[in-house]
Amino acid sequence: MLKLILPLTSFWFMPLFLQPAAHTPVKDPSVLHAEIKKTDKNYQLYVNGAPYYIKGAGGYSHLEDLKQCGGNSLRLWSTIGAKKYLDKAQELGLTVTLGLDMELERRGFNYSDKKAVAAQFERIKKEVLAFKDHPALLMWGVGNELDQFANNYDVWNAVNDVVKFIHQVDPNHPTTTMLAGVPKKHVKEIMKRCPSLDVLSINAFLDVPNVRAHLRDAGWNGPYMVGEWGASGYWEALLTPWGAFIEETSTQKANLFEEHYQKAMVANTDRCIGSYVFYWGYKQARTHTLLSLYLESGENTGMIDAMQKNWTGKERANRAPLILPIGIDDKKTHEGVYLQPGSQHMAYTDCNDPDNDPLYYFWEVYHESTEKKEGGDKEDKPAPVSGVIIDGKGKALTFKAPDKPGAYRLYVTVYDGKNNVATANAPFYVK
Repeated sequence: MLKLILPLTSFWFMPLFLQPAAHTPVKDPSVLHAEIKKTDKNYQLYVNGAPYYIKGAGGYSHLEDLKQCGGNSLRLWSTIGAKKYLDKAQELGLTVTLGLDMELERRGFNYSDKKAVAAQFERIKKEVLAFKDHPALLMWGVGNELDQFANNYDVWNAVNDVVKFIHQVDPNHPTTTMLAGVPKKHVKEIMKRCPSLDVLSINAFLDVPNVRAHLRDAGWNGPYMVGEWGASGYWEALLTPWGAFIEETSTQKANLFEEHYQKAMVANTDRCIGSYVFYWGYKQARTHTLLSLYLESGENTGMIDAMQKNWTGKERANRAPLILPIGIDDKKTHEGVYLQPGSQHMAYTDCNDPDNDPLYYFWEVYHESTEKKEGGDKEDKPAPVSGVIIDGKGKALTFKAPDKPGAYRLYVTVYDGKNNVATANAPFYVK
């Protein structure tokens, strides 16, 4: 738990009488004891008295891979089914930041409704008491992106109540809350309304190298963690004229992962106590490849290679293929690829394998997703389009534009036969 002694004039707005009281750790040796200590201008997370830097991933699968790649921690967003994942993490020697799911204003919850807030508090208290002594528990994540599309700052009073309760019953595990980016107004309100919070967590993607600067501008000079980071999101990518985002290839993402980890995490270890890469598994988010580090069928992308190199400094024994963006005819994707119904076209990419493994290309066309979910809410994968692939056995494709006008996306997945893949896609519009 964070132990600070700050002057009354500090912009942390943390009067001395509101500082977390010192606690004596539970004597049970099976319970992990974590705390964040301040030395000079640095912040360091300690686990059982030893320095601990979080090399983590957010997800619910491939936990053996996480361990093998050099990761040391797992992030879960709620306590649903948590015992299974905590037990597995303990078995593998991983720690867990366990989410305490709090209701969201964007889903209609009113944090000025004292009765509803009190009922939520009682539910969360039971969750804390149920898991506080699990040997794999590292930290509590009190709510995820409660700031997103939210205007009622009473939410941070509710978070503070949960944090204070945790401090009373659990002296072994620090508390954090995860924000969507660095919303300056919310950060300032957290500093005023939630002084008991131990560390602030930021979910950021393309902008992750700028998190520290944004926090400084918002007035937060305490410890922080990156709660989610990964490929550029659909909300921050280049768009076609009809509004479809342009997705990076898996190779572009892998290169970005290496660059961003060095700039955003490694370069800021005096204040950043670690991070959780997103998403360690498969997740539909406008496309089925955007944020997924694995295919739905379980193959690894190049982002897994990048994370092992980040965490251990060593390359994986067999790496994913390297792929170029898809081209359709001679059209520029960012300017918009418009095709006539039923017309025939060429598409192409190029791919090579670092281990000289033979490669297999698989081309598909999907309807563009019409989902408008936000904040990681579950999305359904759109339907594939049949009967449009004419010749797609290699790096060049002959295909037919669908007969029905509308937005589509062309995908290629390249397999190396060793459980690794490269992925790329390109949006186009039939009119």
